[in-house]
Amino acid sequence: MNIELNRWRILIASTLINICVGAVYAFSIFALPLTKVFHATMPEIMMAFTINAAIAPIPMILGGKLVDKGGARTAIFLGGSMFGIGFILSGLATAPWMLYITYGIITGIGQGIVYSSTIGNSVKLFPDKRGMAAGIVTAGYGGGTIVIAPIANALITSNGVQSTLVTLGMVFLVIILGCGLLVKACPVGYAPKGWTPPVVKGTQTGGVNIPWNQMIKKPMFYVIACMFLIGALSGMMVTSNASVIGQTMFGLSAATAALYVSLYSLSNCLGRVFWGAVSDKIGRTKCLMAIYLVIAVMMLIIASSTSVAGFAVAIVGIGLCFGGTMGIFPSIVGEKFGMKYYGVNYGVTFIGYSGAAFFGPRIANSVAAANGGMFTKAFYIALVISLVGFALTFIFKSMESKKTTAPTSTKVA
Repeated sequence: MNIELNRWRILIASTLINICVGAVYAFSIFALPLTKVFHATMPEIMMAFTINAAIAPIPMILGGKLVDKGGARTAIFLGGSMFGIGFILSGLATAPWMLYITYGIITGIGQGIVYSSTIGNSVKLFPDKRGMAAGIVTAGYGGGTIVIAPIANALITSNGVQSTLVTLGMVFLVIILGCGLLVKACPVGYAPKGWTPPVVKGTQTGGVNIPWNQMIKKPMFYVIACMFLIGALSGMMVTSNASVIGQTMFGLSAATAALYVSLYSLSNCLGRVFWGAVSDKIGRTKCLMAIYLVIAVMMLIIASSTSVAGFAVAIVGIGLCFGGTMGIFPSIVGEKFGMKYYGVNYGVTFIGYSGAAFFGPRIANSVAAANGGMFTKAFYIALVISLVGFALTFIFKSMESKKTTAPTSTKVA
């Protein structure tokens, strides 16, 4: 179905929205000041971030369901309101357990609904450039802290961490709801003018559309979810602790560490666009192979380095690869399980990211707490896990080969 639609305007508005919800990646800027406000330990404060990220599949599925029913704008309004209010309430919290509810649950649910709606709608609008579209819209999510980290640090210095959370929450509400007015749901059967869907070998012309309850019965789903988890694990370890790592292991000041958080965020942002576009050209599997190998090398560098330069190189490399992971998997889910149920399917597959969000920070903080605040052993653990991910790509490639070479009579749902 060829329909005139300003999909680029929608993509830009969605990216701006994701810059706001990407503020969750700046949590390491808030973490240390919050430990002083609440007289709490770092693991106690970081639990709010862990909860926020770990519950992601639940709101992702809800947002995806709304997108699949044509309710992308409704999802953005609902999720955006919860996200902004969650930030405001976090600034009014008086104990760590309150942060678990406000930042962990309310902000987490809002973030997941917004993220799934923007990415699901954008990927449907760009069937001809899925990797690029997913890379751009998720780049906003990954790149939000480029601006937010130094601003938040300045506001914390002058007004305190709680006042900063309230201020940011109000700003996020205005921007998300304003940009949400520019978003339009992708029409069913949409195809950009002049583009003809390619015929995929081994499938019927209409492609394959598999609902989530059938998807979870397929071995390929579990391989994809595990690769997602492994690809995101190292990124989540660094995302939640970038400022802390810079200050405790490399002697950086809080202000300088905030700049490195922004550097990581910039790399994360660029990695989504770069790897997403490259994967459109050379294939998702080859990109994942490269990403896992680069992660292993970067983990070795950050674990063995004693210089700020080594820290900078590792931060950039890990950020690029984490971004690449987040930019590639939306396309993989769409290509392997179809676009009709994409919103819900990606939400279910996002359990891989949720696992990384749960285990990554916990591994990093537990190992650091047991080793005098040093994260070195945690980095070696991540190195080994990334090599497991590299091995999984061969299994995934084998599954793809069997699917395309074997004769099929796949039913289109």
